[in-house]
Amino acid sequence: MNSEFALRVYYEDTDTAGIVYYANYFRFIERGRTELLRELGHDQNELMKEGIAFAVRSANAEFLKPAKLDDLLTVETTVESLGRAQIVFSQRIRRNEELLLDAKIRVACIDPARGRPIPMPRALHDQFAALLEP
Repeated sequence: MNSEFALRVYYEDTDTAGIVYYANYFRFIERGRTELLRELGHDQNELMKEGIAFAVRSANAEFLKPAKLDDLLTVETTVESLGRAQIVFSQRIRRNEELLLDAKIRVACIDPARGRPIPMPRALHDQFAALLEP
């Protein structure tokens, strides 16, 4: 299953040439993972109250083409692989059919109070497992 959401590029997202500053792509794909959690019925504030948080462990991104001021983008998020305490997401940013960013993000499930990895709760793990690409 692909989770998608649209976002508009604002002036604050760009450099003086009107091109999206590279670090902002990471903000955009973070929103994509948050929206996927929302689609699964989870609020990150509630998860943290339950002692569950997610932290990026590694990120690999290919910046293929620039996004520009006022572009309407689509952020796509897919679960690529899943372990007991981590998930690898495949994330892409498109402008219409044009691929701008292709990224793999490894995220660890952690105890927010201790900052240590923990296994995902079974129900949440099962929801992510159902999203795995065949």
